[in-house]
Amino acid sequence: MEWLFEPLRFTFMQQALIIGLLVAVPAAVLSCLLVLRGWSLMGDAVSHAVLPGIVVAYIIGIPMLLGAFISGMLCAVATGYLTQHSRLKEDTVMGVVFSGMFALGIVLFSFVHTNLHLDNVLFGNILGVTWLDVLQTGVITVFVLVVFMIKRRDILVFAFDPQHAGVIGINTTLMQYGLLALLSLVIVASIKAVGIILVIAVLIAPGAISFLLTDQFERMLLTAIGIATACAVFGILGSYYIDSAPAPTIVVLLTLVFILTFLFAPKRGILRSKPGFQANQRNQH
Repeated sequence: MEWLFEPLRFTFMQQALIIGLLVAVPAAVLSCLLVLRGWSLMGDAVSHAVLPGIVVAYIIGIPMLLGAFISGMLCAVATGYLTQHSRLKEDTVMGVVFSGMFALGIVLFSFVHTNLHLDNVLFGNILGVTWLDVLQTGVITVFVLVVFMIKRRDILVFAFDPQHAGVIGINTTLMQYGLLALLSLVIVASIKAVGIILVIAVLIAPGAISFLLTDQFERMLLTAIGIATACAVFGILGSYYIDSAPAPTIVVLLTLVFILTFLFAPKRGILRSKPGFQANQRNQH
C-alpha cells in the first residue's frame, strides 16, 4: 500500500488532494439537488457564465473569485427574469444566456494581457494550487454545507415539490435564488481544481449515479458524496502514475462509474432490467 501514497510525499500533491476533496463534497450534495430539480443545464450555464466575471475582476483589481460569483449570479437572475417575461422555455433561455456570457468572456480575455492562462480557467490547474487556494475553498465548502444543514428540510421539500413548498409557507423565490447562490459558490470554489468546463461533470455525475442506485434522499446524499470523494482520490493519485492531468482523470472515473451504474444498477440498470438477465440470475440461484 505504500506505493499508493507515494505521490503524497510532494506538497503539490497534498494540496491537490485536499482541494479535490473540498470540492467533491459540496458538489456531490448539490448534484443530488440539481438532478432532482432538473437543473443540470443550469449548472452548465452558471459554470460557463463565470468567465467574463473573472476577466472583469482582473481588470478592475478585485478578487477573481468575487467576480466569478457575481457573474454566475447575474446569469442565474437573467435566466429567471427572461423565462418569466417571455414565451421561451427555461432551457432555451439558459442556452442563449450562458453561451453569450461565455463568448463575451473569451472576447474580453483576448483583449487583456494577464498572467492567467485560459486553459487553467477552462480546465483547472489542481497541481498549481496554493495553501491560500485550499483555505478559500475550505471556507466556501464549510459555508455551503452549514447552510445546507440549517435549511435542509426546506430545501428537500422545495427540491421534490416546489408548489407544496409554497403552500406550507416556504418562500420559493428566495429558496430558488439561494440554491443558485450556493451553486455559484461551489462552481467558484471548483475553478482552481477542475475549471469551468469540467465542473459540470463533478456537479452532475455523482447525483445521477446515486439516483440510479437508491430511492431514499439520505442514501442518495451519502452515495453521491462517497462516489465523488473516491473518484477525486483515485483520480488525483492515479494521474500521478499514468502521467495525466488530474481533473480530466477524475471526470473519466466519474463517467466510467456512471456507465457501469447505468448498465448494472440493481433496480434501474438497463441490463439487469431485461427479462433474460433476470432469468439467468434466478437459474444461477
